[in-house]
Amino acid sequence: MKICFIFIFTLLMTFFSGCGSQIEPDQNIDAPTTIIPPANLSQPSPSPEIPDLQAELLDGRDKISAHGLGTFDFKNYSYALPRGWENPDGSDIELVNGLVKPVEAGVSDDMSNEEKADLKATRRIGLSYVTTKYLDATGDGEHEAIVILKIETGGGAIPQVVYVYSWKDGGAELIWMFRTGDRADGGLKDIRVENGLVTVELYGQDRFILGQIETGKITGDEEQLCCPTHFTRSQYKWNGTSFLLNGKRLTYSNIDKTAPPIENLGDIVNAKEKDRK
Repeated sequence: MKICFIFIFTLLMTFFSGCGSQIEPDQNIDAPTTIIPPANLSQPSPSPEIPDLQAELLDGRDKISAHGLGTFDFKNYSYALPRGWENPDGSDIELVNGLVKPVEAGVSDDMSNEEKADLKATRRIGLSYVTTKYLDATGDGEHEAIVILKIETGGGAIPQVVYVYSWKDGGAELIWMFRTGDRADGGLKDIRVENGLVTVELYGQDRFILGQIETGKITGDEEQLCCPTHFTRSQYKWNGTSFLLNGKRLTYSNIDKTAPPIENLGDIVNAKEKDRK
């Protein structure tokens, strides 16, 4: 009996041992996958923001006056147009609630010369009110009003006109006017009074006021209209009848704020051009 039990036990152990050796791993079970994080791709640099070229004109400086001009309604007023922006008939332009829209009249090649002339005669410049600054521009202790208007061209350009008024006989008397260019091309950056002089800053290299227009470009002063790399500071003194350029014209870099200004840059460029010839 004891021998029989040992025999049966041995058979069972052999059977289970054989079954265990036949068990194989399931080949259909995927092995765990190693997850490789994506490469740290460099992100493109964001495009630089377009600067607000009107920021200084529209800040809170010099916007209030206790003198008569402080209550004058320049948003509903008639203005003469500067040379280069006149209406075909030479008429003034009257703002209504700060705006006059331009009147455009397109012509085509299939029109007669008379038709073209008639249509062009109907064109009118548009204007919109920008702001008014109150400054003692003449040095008499009283405020003058510096009224800034934008010429409406029907496009994206921002040429402007500056009108300087004194207070006389209960009304506004025009004593100076000039137009500026478009943004980086001689556009108006700021106007203020410093040490009794009217300081005008225009975008561009050696851009300053002569009479009613800004100076022409100097060689190499071509850039994107949105983003001027330079501006020019010039000053003007009232002589009792007009404002005259006073001192040197200073061209500053908008890129390198630590760079010293270049004096009378246009004269330097002209001298080099003359030497080349």
